[in-house]
Amino acid sequence: MKVSLFYEFALPRPWAADDEQKMFQEGLKEVEAADKAGFSTVWLTEHHFLEEYCHSTAPEMFLAAASQRTKDIRLGFGIMHMPPAINHPARIAERVATLDLISNGRVEFGTGESSSVGELGGFNIDPADKRDQWEEAVQVAIRCMVEEPFTGFKGEHIQMPARNVVPKPLQRPHPPVWVACTRPSSVQMAAQKGMGALSFAYTGPEALGERVRGYYDEFENAAAPSIPVMNPNILAIGGDLSMMVAPTDEQAVERLGIGGGFFSFGIMHYYMTGMHTPGRTKVWETYASEVANDPTLAYGPGRGAIGSPETVREFLRSYEASGVDEIILLLNPRAHEATLESIELMGKEVLPEFIERDAAAVKAKAKRMEPILAKAETRRRPWAVPTMDEEYAFGGLPTGRGGSFTASEIPEAMEEMAAGQAQAAERAAGEASS
Repeated sequence: MKVSLFYEFALPRPWAADDEQKMFQEGLKEVEAADKAGFSTVWLTEHHFLEEYCHSTAPEMFLAAASQRTKDIRLGFGIMHMPPAINHPARIAERVATLDLISNGRVEFGTGESSSVGELGGFNIDPADKRDQWEEAVQVAIRCMVEEPFTGFKGEHIQMPARNVVPKPLQRPHPPVWVACTRPSSVQMAAQKGMGALSFAYTGPEALGERVRGYYDEFENAAAPSIPVMNPNILAIGGDLSMMVAPTDEQAVERLGIGGGFFSFGIMHYYMTGMHTPGRTKVWETYASEVANDPTLAYGPGRGAIGSPETVREFLRSYEASGVDEIILLLNPRAHEATLESIELMGKEVLPEFIERDAAAVKAKAKRMEPILAKAETRRRPWAVPTMDEEYAFGGLPTGRGGSFTASEIPEAMEEMAAGQAQAAERAAGEASS
């Protein structure tokens, strides 16, 4: 089992002027330490307008910075929102490919639909359309990475003419593809499409084992991929997967404070029960008040990788026994120094045995999956890709409103440039004659 880190970049109020800058700078130091410690991947979510709960709104920017301070740790979108009103699929392809190039091929391409009222409403997306938009956007984004040129697409939600989208990713034909899975049915869907399952698992390792078995059973018996390269992997992330490691259990609990439950509380607030006034609602203050009434909301030993190295080792072994390929551990908000020590302790005293076992497991799994992947290939459902119209070309001045509007800024700039060149030539001739 691989062990990875997950960033939401929660930032509880009250805020000082430099808090966001400090949060990102500290995060970069933590990822640099995680790379040295042997963590497999750093996953960044993407959310918008979910203040306090998540300030990771441009994960590709942070991951790009992290790529220049690390060597081995993989860089995961967990997930990138695919609705075109949030991220146009051509722009997704460009950003993913650029990050893959500058990181020397370390990108994990996680995809998803978005689910919160704050985000869907903020971008005027009808929730009834989000699955169809995801379907179209995944196809277009991957085709943009793979095709030279992309030959065009006409769907219900996305229309795009032929363009050669550059650059292309280093991992050819594309980085590993994942999809966020909140329900068991979406885990089945991921397997059917030959994608990795970013599975939210809130019920502990025993129930997770059933989900893992279901994913691989579905993969073997029903996978009919359309993406060029399948990614048969399932990982787990959940509200019970906070990380705080210290020399003793007591120190870990003290350093965790009440922050360990804020992830789950934020989900409830923004996705289910909360009413939010932008810039006004105090999410952390509400959470702290509820923890005062029910301290179990704050989590503790047995509710995450929380405790001494020995305690955390046993906790992780229980998830490893479920058969999951990777586990993602959440980081406590506003706990930089304690997080750094947690990362270092994990690298020294916990991760080595998991890294060693995972290396052997990956080899055994590759051999076991060979006939399953071959069987899935026989069920492949390739996308309908239009033939490139070799007569198609674009160029000239942009026009609009039925031809009544022509963008004039470039001709005017060219005229100004030509006038400047003429004046420079006149000055040069005058200087030469004198």
